[in-house]
Amino acid sequence: TRNDTYGWLLGERRKTSVGEVAYGVFGEGRPVVLVHGTPMRSYLWRSIVPALAGHRRVYAYDLLGYGESEQGERQDVSIAAQARLLKELVEAWELEEPAIAGHDIGAGIVLRAQLLEGVRFSRVAVLDAVVSVPWLSEPRSSTWHVCEHAGSYEAMPEHLFGAFFSAYLGEANSDLGEEAIEAYLAPWRGEEGRKAFVRQALQFEERHTGDIEPLLGSVEIPVLVVWGEKDGWLDPSQAPRLQEQIPGSQLELIAGAGHFVMEDAPAEVARILSAFLAEDAERR
Repeated sequence: TRNDTYGWLLGERRKTSVGEVAYGVFGEGRPVVLVHGTPMRSYLWRSIVPALAGHRRVYAYDLLGYGESEQGERQDVSIAAQARLLKELVEAWELEEPAIAGHDIGAGIVLRAQLLEGVRFSRVAVLDAVVSVPWLSEPRSSTWHVCEHAGSYEAMPEHLFGAFFSAYLGEANSDLGEEAIEAYLAPWRGEEGRKAFVRQALQFEERHTGDIEPLLGSVEIPVLVVWGEKDGWLDPSQAPRLQEQIPGSQLELIAGAGHFVMEDAPAEVARILSAFLAEDAERR
């Protein structure tokens, strides 16, 4: 078991058809599931969970191959595979139409689970969402470079990889402190960790969200789109575009925030999500 170095430890583990997943359950009430993106872990939600857990039962987990969840060679950790895993977890936790929030590729995973895997949610929040194609950065981006030079990143000395990772997160325009950067770097440390980092980068495929884009117009549940106005990874112009694609969805832009809005504006994100989830209770 990993030590609780960062004040965030997922206390539960579940064996699934694709590997062991680390998760935590917080609070009481109607369920809400939180799905992080790349290259992060559920630690990203640490400032949001206490606000939601006052009136909801919150499920936070690490994607397969990320955080405290199992890493291994030949793992399928693509958006499509993670959507199938999310379906398996919702069924294993015996959740009936939970609310859900997904950040970055977590948003694509959530919407793919709903639209292609048939998972029923009561409402969906997507934050700085990897959904609208194109989202894979152009050549010369860090992700592209990792994919083009995979072997070099796998073999990179620890201190150089740490410096790269810090610079990579810096491109997102979010204000991450040293402790947070170290928490996000921890699962990718060592040779196996670096291989896992490269593995997830190599499996990003735009078609895995391209498949769901034509279906966005069929979404009938309430959807909230949240975006950092200074997002350095996904241009904020994608936010109104996504809102237009999803009928009746709401849009909230977070002033001064970069890609990792939960790091930059935790109180505001918690307030917005709490209000959105409160409407869920009123509708029932």
